[in-house]
Formats: sequence, structure tokens, C-alpha cells
Amino acid sequence: MTKKEEKKNKKEKSNEDLEVKLQELKKERDEYLNGWKRARADFVNYKKNEKSRIAKARKNEKKDIILEILSILDNFNIAEKNIDKEEVSDDYWSGLMSIKRQLENLLFSYGVEPIECLGEEFDPNIHEAVAMIEDENTTSEQIVEEVRKGYLLDGELLRPAKVKVAK
Repeated sequence: MTKKEEKKNKKEKSNEDLEVKLQELKKERDEYLNGWKRARADFVNYKKNEKSRIAKARKNEKKDIILEILSILDNFNIAEKNIDKEEVSDDYWSGLMSIKRQLENLLFSYGVEPIECLGEEFDPNIHEAVAMIEDENTTSEQIVEEVRKGYLLDGELLRPAKVKVAK
């Protein structure tokens, strides 16, 4: 072989080596790119899941706080039913009812609505029957007394109303 042919063979071998190296680098590049795309997709999914988890935690915390406030409001309702209005001063009574209205307004501003049930048909989805009462003036399954108010939060049941139902 002549020197010219040797140079040509070396050049061709060098070109082949470079082509092989180029293919290896392209393959490696594609692997890194695909790995990066998967990692990015995983991160996007993580962010979405984390947002959802945080929103759910906030909603549950909101419900817990509202339920605690409702127990205070229940005590105001009991006081309103049981206090002899003739024995307490008008200022005391109006102050008590003012605080009750403030609580009701606060709850309303957070999307809490009372369930109206007196005279309504019993619905097990939003009512909890605590007693059945004989009542000639009402139809069967009609609510005759509300023992504890029920509430909706943003249209969803927060707490069922405890009621007495006609037989």
C-alpha cells in the first residue's frame, strides 16, 4: 500500500470512528433529553397534586373551624329558646342577639347557610331524625320540630339538621 492509500484508509477509519462517536453522542443526548422531559412532567404533576392537597387541607381546616363556631351558635339558639325574656333586661337580651347575628353573618360570609326544615318533608340526606312524634295536624314524614339546626357549606352538607318527624 502506498502512503496515499494509507492516509486515505486512516482518514476513512477516522471518519467511521467519528460517525460511530457521533451516533453514540446522539443516543446519549436523546436519553438525557427524555430523562429531563420525564423529570419535568413529574415535577408538573407534583405541583398539581400539591396544590390539590393544600386546597383540600384548607377546606378541611375551614370546615373544622366553622363546626366549632356552629357549636357556639347552637348555645345561643338554646339560650334564645330557654331564657325567660321577662327576667333579663332588654339591653342584655339585645346584646346577646346582636352577638348571635354577628356569628350568623360571619358564617354566611364564608358560604354557610342554615337548612330550613320546619314543615318540610323529611330528607335523610340533610336531616337526622331523633324522634317520631304523633301529630294529627301534619302529614306523615313531615318535620314538626328542629332539635339542632343543620347547615350547608357552599351548597354541600356541613352538618345535618336533627329533627323530630311526624308519624
